[in-house]
Amino acid sequence: MRVAVIGHVEWTTIAELGRVPDRGEVVHAAVTWEGPAGGGAVAAVRMAELTGGCVFLTALGDDEAGERSRSALKGRGVEVLAVTRAAPTRTAVSLVDATRERTTVTLGPRLHPEAEDPLPWDDLADFDAVFFAAGAPGVLRSARAARSLVVTTRELETVAAAGVRPDAMVGSARDGAERYRPELLAEAPGLVVVTDGANGGAFTVAGDHAGVYPAARVDGPILDTYGVGDTFAAALTVGLGANLGVAGALELAARCGSACLTGTGPYGAVTSVAALRLPR
Repeated sequence: MRVAVIGHVEWTTIAELGRVPDRGEVVHAAVTWEGPAGGGAVAAVRMAELTGGCVFLTALGDDEAGERSRSALKGRGVEVLAVTRAAPTRTAVSLVDATRERTTVTLGPRLHPEAEDPLPWDDLADFDAVFFAAGAPGVLRSARAARSLVVTTRELETVAAAGVRPDAMVGSARDGAERYRPELLAEAPGLVVVTDGANGGAFTVAGDHAGVYPAARVDGPILDTYGVGDTFAAALTVGLGANLGVAGALELAARCGSACLTGTGPYGAVTSVAALRLPR
């Protein structure tokens, strides 16, 4: 399979503490992970693990965080095709409390691809599956040339502005920024998936057929929830691109999301997720 991700990077520090501090309080946290993350980067790494490689079209800052991100992602099997902005790479701090839930604060504006960036947009027509995590409407129009296109519901307004119909959209019922609002779109996507953590989730096919899917069993202790949603979206994209059908793609996505829970940070459960790799 040829797969790609279009999106953003956040150089992220994950720290563990007993609870998220109250207003005005000062607490100590222990750093447990640091590296390139954010929806685009996490999806690119997971898709590379599942298929053997992934192209990542993005924008990075002209700073150390940008260079470190490029190098770290390359080391995880991702082919990074990035433009360099005269701006800092966005960073983030994510706090993991005793319940293993994460609370994230991003610092600085998001850097994402623009249609005028000198990236190989025309080549996307040769890809089996593309996941769109962030970018301009013109970029999304280019991505529509791929055989299968999945878009995060965070980019619902971008989909409306681009005037394209994704094969699937995916988001979380627990994140207000990912709320699916069908009234914004002229035509419903082929599939809409709304995740709901340990409850599994719900899906709609072509706007009029609703169903639910169960969460997959978690094989091991839960270490943190960082990257679970992005991992789910990446696996869903791969499953649909591999013609597994809705049920098969949802099963793969649920299994990969559950595997992510057993690692520290977005990539800690590499062995568990890579074991689910599709046969070549």
